[in-house]
Amino acid sequence: MSWPILSFLIFFPLLGALLIFILKGSEDQIKKNSIYITLGTTVINFIVSLDLWYEFDPKATGYQFIEYKKWIVNFISYKLGIDGISLFLVLLTTFITPLCVLSVINSVKFRVKEFFIALLLMETFMIGVFCSLDIFLFFLFFEGGLIPMFLIIGIWGGERRVYSALKFFLYTFLGSIFLLIAIITIYLQLNTTDVEQLSKINIPVNLQYYLWWGFFISLAVKLPMWPFHTWLPDAHVEAPTAGSVILAAILLKIAGYAFIRFSIGLFPNASLFFSNIVFILSLVAIIYTSLVALMQSDMKKLIAYSSVAHMGYVTIGIFSFSKQGIDGAIFQMISHGFISSALFLCVGVLYDRVHSRLIDTYKGIVNVMPIFSLVFLTSSLANVGLPGTSGFIGELLTLIGVFKMNYVVAIIAGLGVILSAAYMLWLCKRLIFGNFSVQGLNKNEKLLDMNLIEKVMIFSLIILIILVGVYPNIILETISTSVDQTLSSINKQISIKKAFIY
Repeated sequence: MSWPILSFLIFFPLLGALLIFILKGSEDQIKKNSIYITLGTTVINFIVSLDLWYEFDPKATGYQFIEYKKWIVNFISYKLGIDGISLFLVLLTTFITPLCVLSVINSVKFRVKEFFIALLLMETFMIGVFCSLDIFLFFLFFEGGLIPMFLIIGIWGGERRVYSALKFFLYTFLGSIFLLIAIITIYLQLNTTDVEQLSKINIPVNLQYYLWWGFFISLAVKLPMWPFHTWLPDAHVEAPTAGSVILAAILLKIAGYAFIRFSIGLFPNASLFFSNIVFILSLVAIIYTSLVALMQSDMKKLIAYSSVAHMGYVTIGIFSFSKQGIDGAIFQMISHGFISSALFLCVGVLYDRVHSRLIDTYKGIVNVMPIFSLVFLTSSLANVGLPGTSGFIGELLTLIGVFKMNYVVAIIAGLGVILSAAYMLWLCKRLIFGNFSVQGLNKNEKLLDMNLIEKVMIFSLIILIILVGVYPNIILETISTSVDQTLSSINKQISIKKAFIY
């Protein structure tokens, strides 16, 4: 493929944003045209990304579709490329974004034009992160996404939207200062920020330790790991449905991707040395946030805490330094993107009708919304890790990989599966079953089941959850070569012993 497909995927949403910016006419015309342009732009981007998948060679080593241009001489280059690891994260982004557009067609009532511009900007920054092969370029896309997400939460969010937006921005921005310092140090010490070149350099172990912490602090906030997670529940609760979906499905995965690409890819000795710290923080996140989820009265907050717990499996899988662990971590990121999106969209369906996220508001929904109840229960069971769903494959591979390195960590992490079943099934029991009642609903009002747009959004995710759960090789075969290459590069560089891992 000769044309710059990655640049197209990154910058085509900006064309849609520009078209929306110059729209004129009545408020209704602007709203309708903004929706059409955004939906058309994101759907075209998704179709082009499918061609990217079709052209991708899963057996080839190294990066593919590389684009390179000098930007700031001897410092930053505009270098793009993908491998099997980043391919599916790009596909996840282009697939989820049109669903976000559909989810807010009726819920965004003001500044519609500005909202869809912010959404398209988010898509540009998110795809740019996964395609960057220059660390500084990665940082620019990484930080650029803060601004539109800050606006999405702060303008179109709930009652405490300003507080939540500021908390989100400050946490992630302050964490990124450490990342910037680490990147500048890399350039000053190694005279390059090119990812391919850096992967061939045996960075001195002592320098790795300092650089590892710079990346870790920033990525731990973005993931988020305990105890840096407190911004996430607030951001989820106050964000509009599209904002919650983007946060859970894509933004959290940026940190997981960066842990693989940079933390263990460039600093393997430091990653191995500090892996026990990662295990401890991840286990605390899995157990603690699962227990906190059990106590939640707000559906969005419960799912948000569940996301923190599930991302704990991602980090222990990555730092297991095993093929099954890293395969499982990547699979878990993609699977969680589908599952969390379905759950947040389901909450959005209820909120659009009753304007309440409180669990106690609802009871016996299955009596009047059977289709909704079916998809919500399916999504919940996938979140638990039911065999036959994508959630099962990710957790199973992760636990197998971790067990090889530290069986104690695997056993404790396995308790999280039990706790996730507890809070999700309890949520389903309270929400779906029993005699129907909805607080605040007038006697003359009817609670209607999902409409066509809602069915398209959520059933497309359910199909993928089951498809990938039944046939996981659709992902695993594509990422296998890239994971093998990453592990091979790591093993060549590791100079410290694994014996201290017990």
